[in-house]
Amino acid sequence: MKIAIFGSGGVGSYFGGLLAQAGHEVAFIARGAHLQALRDKGLKVRSVHGDFDIPRVTATDDPQEVGETDLTICTVKTYDIGVIADRLRPLMGPQTALLPLQNGVETPDALTQHFGSAVLGGAVWVVAAVAEPGVIQQQSQFRRIVFGELDSRETPRLHTIHEALANSGATVEITGDIRKVLWTKLLFIASFSGITSVTRAPAGPVMACVESRLLLERAMREVEAVARAKGFQLDDDVVAKTLDFCDKLAPDATSSMQRDVAAGRRLEYDAINGAVVRAGKETGLPTPVHEFCWTCLKVVDSMAR
Repeated sequence: MKIAIFGSGGVGSYFGGLLAQAGHEVAFIARGAHLQALRDKGLKVRSVHGDFDIPRVTATDDPQEVGETDLTICTVKTYDIGVIADRLRPLMGPQTALLPLQNGVETPDALTQHFGSAVLGGAVWVVAAVAEPGVIQQQSQFRRIVFGELDSRETPRLHTIHEALANSGATVEITGDIRKVLWTKLLFIASFSGITSVTRAPAGPVMACVESRLLLERAMREVEAVARAKGFQLDDDVVAKTLDFCDKLAPDATSSMQRDVAAGRRLEYDAINGAVVRAGKETGLPTPVHEFCWTCLKVVDSMAR
């Protein structure tokens, strides 16, 4: 397959590297020092699943140099989604599938406004970051992608993409209810990211403190309530399972947004906590915990620019 990785940071470069290593024609659309390193030295991946180097890769900051693809995987940060449609357009042909792998639940619909049925829904679980320009550090045992059609159909392109990703080494699943998957992930990531980012505390202290653990549960209940009000049938025990998952996290585990706060980087607070707040207003349900997190992190984000 001819594949473009649009937004070649840690996540995009890692999965793009797996796909390139598996023999696919992969173009990395990147910028800055990482782009220059990819051009000069290729891609180096340091992973718990095994290190590998790709000495020569196609890397550019101009999608027009790539042209139409079979698959474009979009891994830019959510705060860039509103301004990327024109840059994505050269990659999009009549048969191109566009697979966004952002946090939150709003990206697929935002992209559908521009690219219609080309857009799939997708969720990713992986810990991968740019350790230095041209070098990706992948640290998690999990490297999972779940994706599907937004209208729940089972289509041939899903199986083509599944085969490509699965043969590259990723754990891949096709789902007939990607909206449920996205909201289930949001229940965890918005709640855990919001509380850990506001408190600046890792999982251990948050889960050990009775009050903060209760606050985390309240945040999860808010997401569950608005998701159900919007018609998405989350599992009955979704909050209990997610809390249990948080209890089992390493005591020093942090959220990616919390790490962005510590590093003074821009935050995805609006796509994560803001999505819950907007859904609450749409459905008439209160979301006080997420509104508090959203407001606090908006201030923090304003100082990062």
